[in-house]
Amino acid sequence: MIHVCPLSRLEETVARTGAAHVLSVINIATPVALPASVARENHLFVGFNDITAPQEGLVHPNAEHVEAILGFARRWPREAPLVVHCFAGISRSTASAYIAACALNPGRDEAVIARALRAASPIATPNALLVAHADAALGREGRMIAAIAAIGRGEEAMENLPFELAVD
Repeated sequence: MIHVCPLSRLEETVARTGAAHVLSVINIATPVALPASVARENHLFVGFNDITAPQEGLVHPNAEHVEAILGFARRWPREAPLVVHCFAGISRSTASAYIAACALNPGRDEAVIARALRAASPIATPNALLVAHADAALGREGRMIAAIAAIGRGEEAMENLPFELAVD
């Protein structure tokens, strides 16, 4: 199971779920206090801004970020849940959870995973550029991009509520 949350609910989400792995997808300079129950080697910090096109002075999601996310997801032993968070739990983390679910289920329809994401979180608005890079990396031929476009933008919110996305 993948659990998604905002930074403000990271410690609580890890404690509630018993997660042993944490993926932080957040601005480079944002401090993340890793819960003591998570071993350092079970944490990946991927730093980039929540933007969907390059902007001067900011770091946009790129293929290297996706490769790091994919590598971490594939190394996750799935014995305990994975927590994915960004600052608000709305865009980067939901895209990363979607990417991990697609990578770990190469035969599962992208649209089914996207609809499960929307059912789990009416607020989720996955970062389209991150999804596009993952689509290319996973050879999904635009299907991930189309599936996320089909669920549309989530409800407006300053911060998402923690939610879970089944991997299988």
